[in-house]
Amino acid sequence: MRIGIVGVSGYGGSELLRLCAAHPGFEVAYAGGDSTAGQALAQRFPALAGRPEGALVIERFVPEEVRGVDLLFVSLPTGRSREPLARLPASMAIVDVGGDHRFAEGWTYGLTELPGQRAWIARTKRLANPGCYPAAALLALAPLVKEGLVEPENIVIDAKSGITGTGRGGGGDYGYVETNQDLFAYGLDSHPHVPEMERALEQLAGRRATVAFAPHLVPMSRGILATCYARPRGAVPVERLYEAARACYGGEPFVKVVPSGNGRSPHTGWATGSNLAFLSYAVNARTGLVIALGAIDNLGKGAAAQAVQNANLMTGQPESAGLDRPPLLT
Repeated sequence: MRIGIVGVSGYGGSELLRLCAAHPGFEVAYAGGDSTAGQALAQRFPALAGRPEGALVIERFVPEEVRGVDLLFVSLPTGRSREPLARLPASMAIVDVGGDHRFAEGWTYGLTELPGQRAWIARTKRLANPGCYPAAALLALAPLVKEGLVEPENIVIDAKSGITGTGRGGGGDYGYVETNQDLFAYGLDSHPHVPEMERALEQLAGRRATVAFAPHLVPMSRGILATCYARPRGAVPVERLYEAARACYGGEPFVKVVPSGNGRSPHTGWATGSNLAFLSYAVNARTGLVIALGAIDNLGKGAAAQAVQNANLMTGQPESAGLDRPPLLT
């Protein structure tokens, strides 16, 4: 299966390259970029020297000039993929890792483990990968909303992300000096992930959902922890939350439902370099609020690894192909 990667020099694109270079059913046949156009992949990524894909030259992305590719991954900043992707042939399968096509007409939303979503993904040629924050939050919330255990309105999502979540072109506010030994919230007035999360939750609940979202950047390279607060519908013991999650994700290879022993949540480090998501639940004894926690790698389940999982389904490969290695354990 010949695949291409647009935005190959960005954080998401380079993670896609790492995963696809080791994929048993994918051959990297095209690399697209902007500022790095004209460089060989091995020049940009010296570890690829001597490998077939290392000799590929990064091309400036012109949709009409992309040929000989069965599936194209597109990892461009939100706002930059809608127009060029409309110029690609309908026969070419596309996974848009950016935010331009989430819940857009003619595109399938690609968070595989959401109830009923897998069958749609397997049939589509146009796949919109989920956002990194929504991947963590929705996986944690979906079983509770689907089973009617919590109210879908006025959910609060407090989430922390590593700096790679801003993208390589994030600007001067996100460099090492600006982020080291610092923690800050951003996007509080409006954030593009809010409509995405509300739309997904509404489909699960069958009625209106509203989200208050507070994203934060923390001085680490990668990872997301989403802490979600929701009002229970009646008295809901924590055991019932775990039952719903295990019923929803039983047999899912990439979702791990883990007990919050000693009042502790999952660690982002557990998922580093993988497509895994770790979920835990609690009930606050003072307020009665339900707490749902999701920990992922923002470049893994939040971007590139989820994109490969979707591409596997779209092309008839085993769903875990290229993704079955353990995370970095230290």
